Amino acid sequence: MDDTGKYLIHAEIVADGIVERSDVVGAIFGQTEGLLGDELDLRNLQDASKVGRLDVDVESESGRSTGAVTIETNLDRVETATIAAALETISRIGPCRATVTVTDIEDTRAAKRREIVERAEELLLECFEGGLTGEEIIDAVRRRTQVEEITTYEGLPAGPRVDTGDAVIVVEGRADVLALLEAGIENAIAVEGTDVPETVGDLSQDRTTTACLDGDRGGELIFQELMQVADLDYVTFAPDGRAIEDLDPATVRTTLRQKVPVERAEAMSDQGPADEATATSADGAGVLTVTEQTADPAIEESEPTRSPTTVPEHGQAVVGADTGRLLDADAELLEEVPSGDLFEAIEETETVPTTVVVDAAVTQRLLDVAAQRGVRRVVGTELGAFTKRPTDVRVQTVGDLG
Repeated sequence: MDDTGKYLIHAEIVADGIVERSDVVGAIFGQTEGLLGDELDLRNLQDASKVGRLDVDVESESGRSTGAVTIETNLDRVETATIAAALETISRIGPCRATVTVTDIEDTRAAKRREIVERAEELLLECFEGGLTGEEIIDAVRRRTQVEEITTYEGLPAGPRVDTGDAVIVVEGRADVLALLEAGIENAIAVEGTDVPETVGDLSQDRTTTACLDGDRGGELIFQELMQVADLDYVTFAPDGRAIEDLDPATVRTTLRQKVPVERAEAMSDQGPADEATATSADGAGVLTVTEQTADPAIEESEPTRSPTTVPEHGQAVVGADTGRLLDADAELLEEVPSGDLFEAIEETETVPTTVVVDAAVTQRLLDVAAQRGVRRVVGTELGAFTKRPTDVRVQTVGDLG
């Protein structure tokens, strides 16, 4: 099967009788027709190239048929899961009673990444002179499959964009920098202990600075030290009792989205856990989480920076921050996510944004997703190469905005 789609639905079929491939295909199209409406009708989705052909393999033995069905989709995760669930409503195939059970929904991109790693190992063995140990192979593949390699900034472990971006994320150690790199975040720098180097303090003076720390006592101590020697703007902590280096990329990005202004964090720490109005979530450590209902309005009003109110201002705000913003028709912020999460954010947001602004190049994939959802304008730091350019999506760079 041509696995060019984003997801593959795998299902098993069991029929109390002898059936053929055409019976299975007919049952799938016939018994799901009209079930989910026109938008998720399989024939319509095939016509729109959002669902590929059905790959069916059936075997019959002792008057009973078993087999497997694979369906390729270019839908988002929610729509793909809905199609998969609809398959399990099928009760007959041909003249026979039957059951269909979904066994897996495979992300083909993850499978391709696994293939890349396996092939990289082969190439290392075939093409590199001299023998490599298993550990050396694993280390080499890890370095080559990592989005960006860790660097240093004045002797401290750092991501490659620390010296060029307008924003910086302060973490505890080298392993934390690697965790952020795996999440697609390239502007982190490590303090390497509780004695915060002057380098970090100097960086924070002219950058938007966020502390991203472990959810334990050590993280809180480093936060207190940073407050004394650095000009912090935001802080966020890993879930309670966990370290940043142990988080998967999705949790790292979620943790960064939950950052709070340091003024609010300090106020919450001063009030203490006994104050129910400022009680934090059990999912986070210390000053991580506060609900909108309990936030102190005075702290909100004391923030020194004004929120952007125009698309050009939003464009300037994302440059160097490695984030993307979804804006409504009045340039109000709907959602801000790390650049690496932008595609899924556009696909899954309930309110379709009018404008998307991102600290990255505008790619063909980004344009396709934007056009599919009805986005009117996409703004990036630069323009990539396009094979087709939607006529109903305006494409600009941050520099074009003035």
